[in-house]
Amino acid sequence: MQYDTIQLDIRDDVALVTLNRPDVMNALNTQMRAEITDAVTQGGRAARVVVLTGSGRSFCSGQDLGDRANAANLDLERTLRDEYVPMLRAIYDCPVPTISAVNGAAAGAGANLALAADVVIATESAFFLQAFARIGLIPDAGGTWYLPRQMGLAKAMGAALFAEKISARQADDWGMIWECVPDDAFVDHWQTRAAQLANGPTGAYARIKEAIRGSFDNDLEEQLALEAKLQGQCGKTRDFKEGVVAFMEKRPALYEGR
Repeated sequence: MQYDTIQLDIRDDVALVTLNRPDVMNALNTQMRAEITDAVTQGGRAARVVVLTGSGRSFCSGQDLGDRANAANLDLERTLRDEYVPMLRAIYDCPVPTISAVNGAAAGAGANLALAADVVIATESAFFLQAFARIGLIPDAGGTWYLPRQMGLAKAMGAALFAEKISARQADDWGMIWECVPDDAFVDHWQTRAAQLANGPTGAYARIKEAIRGSFDNDLEEQLALEAKLQGQCGKTRDFKEGVVAFMEKRPALYEGR
């Protein structure tokens, strides 16, 4: 696929997907959603970590209401079902770790696009905004699923009802994201984090995602059984053997994802 609204750069086992419509704060239109879906899918096959970020001063301002001639007649159910769901599933189902490097405003569907990644790292000047109620809508693009899981019911409800900005520092303090980083250190920091994951045991990372996500649907007995099964799989990998040998030899492990 040719990309016109994003950029895909794969280097050193890191697939960097950059939303690239800075003139509209990287608002999501039909074409961009299709391109993100394709890029994340390709990145998950060709690299060992996928990073999503934005160009310019915003991460993503959400749905581009100017994407259609008459926004009032936009079929939101169809758009969510046919365009957002494939994009969000591509991120959720990505076989390698995903990082959202939130470089600025993340609003509406843009906020929830960021939260779809496994790890969210935000620059200190960034913010998150569940803006939906301001125009008579509910949080979508996975917002009603991610928010209560990542920040708790009380904070999720307030964020949705009041539609107020949540600073990156607040998001960090509330457990909504992994970490907030000073602006001048942001790019170097997320690049270091991405490299750390790209050099890690990606097979174990995939099973970590499966186990932690599964815990929301399992009782303790079921979760312990899932842990045992997945740990048994990890124990048969080359990466586990390499990790043990490297530990004994007091050297960095050379993981291959197998």
